Amino acid sequence: MQVLPIASGKGGVGKSLFASNISIALAQAGRKVLLADLDLGASNLHLILGTGSVRDGIGTFLSNSETKFEDIIFDTEYKNLRFISGDGEIPGMANLDTGQKTRLIRELFLQEADYLILDLGAGTSFNTVDFFLSSSLGIIVTAPALTATLNAYLFLKNVVFRLMTSSFKKESWAGKYFDGLKQEGKSFQKIYIPKLIDRIKTEDSESYNTFMERMSVFKPMLIMNMLEDPKDSQKAVKIRRSCKEYLGVNLEHLGIIYFDHLQETALNSRLPIIAYKPNSVLSQAIYRIADKILEKGEEINNPLDISALNDSYYTASMEAEIDYDSKVEAMENLLHSGTLTEGDLVETIRSQQYELNSLKKENYFLKSQILQISRDKE
Repeated sequence: MQVLPIASGKGGVGKSLFASNISIALAQAGRKVLLADLDLGASNLHLILGTGSVRDGIGTFLSNSETKFEDIIFDTEYKNLRFISGDGEIPGMANLDTGQKTRLIRELFLQEADYLILDLGAGTSFNTVDFFLSSSLGIIVTAPALTATLNAYLFLKNVVFRLMTSSFKKESWAGKYFDGLKQEGKSFQKIYIPKLIDRIKTEDSESYNTFMERMSVFKPMLIMNMLEDPKDSQKAVKIRRSCKEYLGVNLEHLGIIYFDHLQETALNSRLPIIAYKPNSVLSQAIYRIADKILEKGEEINNPLDISALNDSYYTASMEAEIDYDSKVEAMENLLHSGTLTEGDLVETIRSQQYELNSLKKENYFLKSQILQISRDKE
């Protein structure tokens, strides 16, 4: 069973929408798929799948000792796809203790499936990071907006720190050093990881070797969602560069997905876009990503291929160009057929212009904050 945790640094980037649609695509390819909603604080994946209200879920299983795990697994209307709800309405589910988390992971990994898809909560809570690290093939979903790309990077930074703390024994030099940093109240976000790793290598080779061994099998993958323009795909290159230089993480590009207003229509119809309109540009992007996942097969256990990783960014850039042309062609066909009026097109452009202006204001605000912080340090 291949485990694919799906996370995002922030909400609103389409993580759950991607999780539901990629699960259906893999199931349609004849693979047995189990999709689990682990956004336990705000679970709503059942709404996206269109399954309606689910009586029992993970919350019920963890809070009721008489509930068997098999009782919370439901067949969906999609062949080969089973689903586990999160039960977000039960208080405390967003903050699982270690015992609950271990029990849940154990039960999930005992299930029979070709793919186990874990839709995780947004942000960097310990539980989300630990679920993400339950597999070496975690997927990060982000969007071109500055805050989204920044939070995707910060999420991976937190994952690396979690790998460190779980690799170091408490009595080791590295373990004691980390405890000292916590007691000093020093923010881990301000620590330069390459320098920290070099020091651990010098002072505690055993801890260093343990950490590097775990890092060698850590192969996160990136989805750049909600694109508006082919140039947006280049944001992924910046994330990759930062991850490599500051985290020592090689980030593979799994693919791009354009923003499509049809997604909102499909969601309001309680249907995943892949079922609502399988021939749309967005749905075809999902199928393309599913093909890449299927092609990996046994490669997940192989050493990282840097050449293939480099190619993944070039391929994503080409896909961005091709899909953009497809979107323009589809728009022209709608205009010529009379389905879409010029007024509709103008309204769409106005809406997109408003979104762009909002992003520019957000960008200006963030720059002002950065400049203020720099002045304060001086």
